[in-house]
Amino acid sequence: MVGRRNMGRASPFVLVLVTLGVFFATYNLITVVIHHRYGVVNGLDLVDPVTGLPRDELAMMTSSNAPRYHVALTATDAAYSQWQCRIMYYWYKKYKDMPGSGMGEFTRILHSGKSDSLMEEIPTMVVDPLPHGLDRGYIVLNRPWAFVQWLEKATIEEDYILMAEPDHIFVNPLPNLAYGGNPAAFPFFYIKPIDNEKIMRKYYPEEKGPVSNIDPIGNSPVIIKKSVLEEVVPTWMNVSLRMKDDPEADKAFGWVLEMYAYAVASALHGVKHTLREDFMIQPPWDQEVKRSYIIHYTYGCDYNMKGELTYGKIGEWRFDKRSHLLAPPPKNLPLPPKGVPESVVRLVKMVNEATANIPGWDSLRRRF
Repeated sequence: MVGRRNMGRASPFVLVLVTLGVFFATYNLITVVIHHRYGVVNGLDLVDPVTGLPRDELAMMTSSNAPRYHVALTATDAAYSQWQCRIMYYWYKKYKDMPGSGMGEFTRILHSGKSDSLMEEIPTMVVDPLPHGLDRGYIVLNRPWAFVQWLEKATIEEDYILMAEPDHIFVNPLPNLAYGGNPAAFPFFYIKPIDNEKIMRKYYPEEKGPVSNIDPIGNSPVIIKKSVLEEVVPTWMNVSLRMKDDPEADKAFGWVLEMYAYAVASALHGVKHTLREDFMIQPPWDQEVKRSYIIHYTYGCDYNMKGELTYGKIGEWRFDKRSHLLAPPPKNLPLPPKGVPESVVRLVKMVNEATANIPGWDSLRRRF
């Protein structure tokens, strides 16, 4: 009995050793978990401080071995669309082959049904517009129909597509943000599926899941696998037409109706997008370019000569694409006054560089 009691007891020295061993093992485990969570292992920072992406993921996207994406945008033969396309294509060519770029070939999908004067300057495929009257003056409704035709008729070498717009300007080399994961899209603050649940349920039934499955996006900018886009695009077109025929949806969504339609169509196919706020900026609200990839100049930029924003009121200095509906802007636009955000200054400088270097810019102005 005495022998058994002694065998069942551990000496204080052994207990101390065991306790210390458990402590250090637990400490090491917690340290590894914390470091993995915050992207640090063995002193190595695994998260890129600029993009916030894991470094291995970023390296994969920017690798020369990453698959390229085809840049595609829809356009008309109107002067307003043409001059924006020319500037956009100029900057595409500047950034296409820079380190970190995932850009492949480029197509302007011209949905005017006939050739225009830019056919030799910009790679273009002509497609048909919607039948007369079907768009009801909402010309953007031609966008999904244009993509349906292009995907059916074109020979596209790349496995990924970037859907872009004429009023996009590349400001940094854009990698394939969708490589190795979901499609990548920009989240728009004004696309609010949850706030419009009543309307959404007409097109996204309850059996499909919560309305939160619908991403707060439009079709552009989006980088997506071609095979996935081929499935989504016909649904996008049909939902767009149905929404335009729905007075409630048409009134609620207005000029962003086809954006809602793309978001719904994607969700109907179970497609989730990685939301990338660094995909693009929209001056004057976004004031710095930083590591974003695209400037979207959809908003007017109005300032007084003190550099103060006068949004809603025409400023003493202004840049607004809608000031040039009938003809391209002139060369050498005046730069903003001191104090205007860097994003606006960068935008005007990039427009000026493009117009100074695009052949025949002045002759194009004279035509109009």
